[in-house]
Amino acid sequence: MIKPRVSHAIGAMLLLTAIAVAAPDVFRAPLKLRDESAKARAEPFRGITSDGKVVPGLFALAQTGVTTEPVRKAAEAFLASLNAAQRKKTLFPVGDDEWRTWDNRHFAVRQGMGFFEMNDAQRRLAIDLMRASLSAKGLKQTRDVMNLNGTLAELTGNYDEYSEWFYWITMMGEPSATQPWGWQLDGHHAIINYAVLGDQVVMTPVFMGSEPVKADGGKFNGTAVLQAEQDKGLALMQSLDAAQQNKARIGARKSREDLLTAAYKDNVVLEFAGIRAGELNPAQQDHLLGVIGEYVNNMDDGHARVKMSEVRKHLAETRFGWIGSTEPDGAFYYRIHSPVILIEFDHQRPIALARSDVPTRQHIHTIVRTPNGNDYGKDLLRQHHARQKH
Repeated sequence: MIKPRVSHAIGAMLLLTAIAVAAPDVFRAPLKLRDESAKARAEPFRGITSDGKVVPGLFALAQTGVTTEPVRKAAEAFLASLNAAQRKKTLFPVGDDEWRTWDNRHFAVRQGMGFFEMNDAQRRLAIDLMRASLSAKGLKQTRDVMNLNGTLAELTGNYDEYSEWFYWITMMGEPSATQPWGWQLDGHHAIINYAVLGDQVVMTPVFMGSEPVKADGGKFNGTAVLQAEQDKGLALMQSLDAAQQNKARIGARKSREDLLTAAYKDNVVLEFAGIRAGELNPAQQDHLLGVIGEYVNNMDDGHARVKMSEVRKHLAETRFGWIGSTEPDGAFYYRIHSPVILIEFDHQRPIALARSDVPTRQHIHTIVRTPNGNDYGKDLLRQHHARQKH
């Protein structure tokens, strides 16, 4: 059960003050977070690029033929359930920098409406919004990540920082059939940015992770996440011959954290690296598409098909990169990078359950991005505004 607590912002400040008094070294992380957030908001959005220049013409305003009406109706129902004060802290303009201030770490101070402060009806409506927007697979994974945060509370006894309900919903723009809008889930290890314009959807950045990745007991016993992403990535690397593996390797040694495009990293310049999909045989290319599908198929089925069609158009330009072990129980990092999708998978060092610099399979981070300026649907939004001027 969630312990009674003051508002999250006040509670977080009290918690961080207590940490600062007890352990000044630990307090540096939240201070650094505030610096990172401020810097990100001050830096104009460009997007992930391979050389600092956005490739033009990759994303077009178009009819997909996949309705977004269920998402709009679910969003409207959720907003209608909020009182005036709740609505004020949940609804932002569609172009607001609130999109970019998500953070996968547990100690970040969030905006929006927290699941822990929702009544039962509001909580059901928030989950209905996720259900309308995601596939059954995507909804299950998101709820499982949230639930494992509850397992983390059980394992650490720290119910003030971890809970299956310490997640927040914000909305950017009023839900509309014709105008741009979107919603965001923000919390520890679970971030979804879902931008909508007509019947087009951009669902990035998406961060999914967990520590632990499996619950061996407690309220959520048997829950596990990111195992297919892990196992299919490893199987792809193992399917490569020695020469292919040498091309795929982009680092000599797995470090404690290799993820490059997580929170506040919207404008990273990331060169293409690894083996080209064109250097893979047809079976290996299908395997690569299968790995990509594990991430893309968290969207609702129709929009996932649209995105995978976009991915296939740029398959020849797609790179697969690897760092770390190829042993059955080894830790590793992999990256899949094309002009229209960027995926990172990373085994992390233990943080909440132990302290070590050695990465473990019990702590995983993943991120999905849309490079070349279309994270948060920003390139579509730019085109929409340009068209409206005429």
